[in-house]
Amino acid sequence: MRGKSDGRIGPRANLRHIGALVRRNAMQIRYEPFAMFDALAMPIVFALLFTYVFGGAMTGGNRSEYVNYFIPGLMAMGGLNIAMSIGIGVNDDFSKGVMDRFRTMPIARSSVLIAKLIVESGRMLVSTLILLIMGFTMGFELETGPVELLAAVALSVLFGSSLTWIFMLLGMSMPTPQAVSGMGFLVMMPLQFGSSIFAPTATMPDWLRAFTEYNPLSRLADAARALTSGHGAVAEPVMVTLGWAVALTVVVAPLAVRRFRNKTS
Repeated sequence: MRGKSDGRIGPRANLRHIGALVRRNAMQIRYEPFAMFDALAMPIVFALLFTYVFGGAMTGGNRSEYVNYFIPGLMAMGGLNIAMSIGIGVNDDFSKGVMDRFRTMPIARSSVLIAKLIVESGRMLVSTLILLIMGFTMGFELETGPVELLAAVALSVLFGSSLTWIFMLLGMSMPTPQAVSGMGFLVMMPLQFGSSIFAPTATMPDWLRAFTEYNPLSRLADAARALTSGHGAVAEPVMVTLGWAVALTVVVAPLAVRRFRNKTS
């Protein structure tokens, strides 16, 4: 028997359902600690790899300068990596019948996806904090203050959360977890490496620079750098990033909920 539709469930009941599902997803992480591996290990691996392999070449041997450039940029990339993992997880849940059981319950269809979004946002926050700890250990210098740093963290998590809707939709649209992973990398690679995360756009050819300047990850990286260094424009990249986050959520979230409601296999 199918559960009640979203329209028959009041806001209070919906919040209770979301809270229960958040606890369930959090308990899964508790009993499967390997699920936190990407959030804990990837920031450390990326920080060490890019700083000590490419940092010297990028700045003429001055790795400390590259750390100050790269760590805020890496904050922009962390949410994208974790968002892809949730798409794989959603696809796997459908293949195991977990989502079908949820859809037979008298709960709002959106509550299942919102609960996943909340837990993944928490993982993004943990990943960003690990990155910052690693960055400070490697010599990252905060030239503004804690308020600006918190704003950069919040902006990164907010944008990463908006990307989560895309990968949840992708996870429900692809036939296998491997297909989700392959399609995710096709999306991730141009966005990550065609951005200002790793190198200034001024060093790129004109045809690539045109793409990087409109890449939302570039705008997020620029905003994080301005907030942590105190140099460069802040308002413009912050507003553009917020605009991207709101637009992605408004457009993709209803599509993901509809796909979840109507998915048959």
